[in-house]
Amino acid sequence: MTGDQYTTVVPSAGRLMVSLRDIGYEVPSAVADLVDNAIDANAKSIAIDIVADGGESWIRVTDDGFGISRAELDEAMRYGTQAAYAPRALGHFGLGLKTASLSQCRRLTVASRPLHGTRIAVRRWDLDVVLARNSWDLEHPRVADCPSRLVGPLSDGSHGTVVFWEKLDRVIPPRPTDAMTERVLRKVTDDVREHLAMVFHRFLDGEAYNWRERISIRVNDEPLKAWDPFARSEAHTRTLPLQRLEYTEADGREIVTEVQPYVLPGQQFFSSPDAHRTAAGPARWNRHQGFYVFRRDRLIQAGGWNRLRTLDEHAKLARIAVDLPLGEEHRFAVDVAKMRVSIPEDLRAGLRAVASAAVAVAQESYRDHLDANVAATPDPSEKPSAEAISISRDWPAIMSAVDRVLGEDMELRDRLLLELANADPDDATLLGRE
Repeated sequence: MTGDQYTTVVPSAGRLMVSLRDIGYEVPSAVADLVDNAIDANAKSIAIDIVADGGESWIRVTDDGFGISRAELDEAMRYGTQAAYAPRALGHFGLGLKTASLSQCRRLTVASRPLHGTRIAVRRWDLDVVLARNSWDLEHPRVADCPSRLVGPLSDGSHGTVVFWEKLDRVIPPRPTDAMTERVLRKVTDDVREHLAMVFHRFLDGEAYNWRERISIRVNDEPLKAWDPFARSEAHTRTLPLQRLEYTEADGREIVTEVQPYVLPGQQFFSSPDAHRTAAGPARWNRHQGFYVFRRDRLIQAGGWNRLRTLDEHAKLARIAVDLPLGEEHRFAVDVAKMRVSIPEDLRAGLRAVASAAVAVAQESYRDHLDANVAATPDPSEKPSAEAISISRDWPAIMSAVDRVLGEDMELRDRLLLELANADPDDATLLGRE
């Protein structure tokens, strides 16, 4: 808009594109953002291909989703897409396709054929062209001029979308040898495979969206198997009672967050050494303790205590699923790369209480693991009662008092919280009565 009151100020295309390359993506998280888009397009099958070819190496993500028209593709390539996201859409900022892709490559090309369409649409951002022109001019390559590795997956009339990365300057080091390129991309492939198996494990297992349907993801033609961070198939994994943490916003709205704690077994109580190694996760045991934060069934954060406590060898068996309330994700400050969240202040006391109680159980399991006497193993068939480790509205006050008195003695603090959490209010012995 122009006139006496307003002046339209268009950002420098080259400078903005370059600056947005550094907002926290690595190759696995960047690919995960593209998988988000495929799932939002109702894809049932998603293929990731990572191909080493010296300086011509490339990465491609192909899906069989709805596909989009030329006009829709123009909008999808806009920085800050003006999209109306569905209630359960994994897309959020209107930036992921562009920022995720160009964080790793200098040329992004997208080809798509809509569900009921006959023509393939192709659009491209080439960072070197943008820098030379310093304009927001989106390229329209002719389908006839495109290589088969780009449009081949759509050439048989199939609908869907292909996202193609070239000039992988953030993936491959400068002036690499062919052997170095092979080695680097082999490691990248392994990292992508591990990351996607973790982040989308509910989709791969069919749990997502109330068991809607399994999604197939392949990396270099190898099907992904979901990595369940909670090792629920293991007989000795303890599933503690589900918690519903509530707090009231300033506008009077009740915000409810579901929290599901788990305590994994010690090493000797896993079904096999391989099962124990798998359960450790990509970042290994200590770094995977803590909160697993899900946004619309997609994993955002895989471990860590969000400054509610510190990482501790004795707590490494505690893993806690936190499902963000639908439509309230903005209260948790999810970052653009969808890898970190911030816990609202009003939720921190209740979440700390759940964590402390779960850690106390985890410490018991850890000690059982160290105990050579197998008879001391807890019976996995003994489930916590419905009242166990329940969190009421009184917990924030309890936590505050415990922190003031025992804040420096973490072990005693956790033991006390466990006793409080499991206390039966009808047990007369607690009051010294017979």
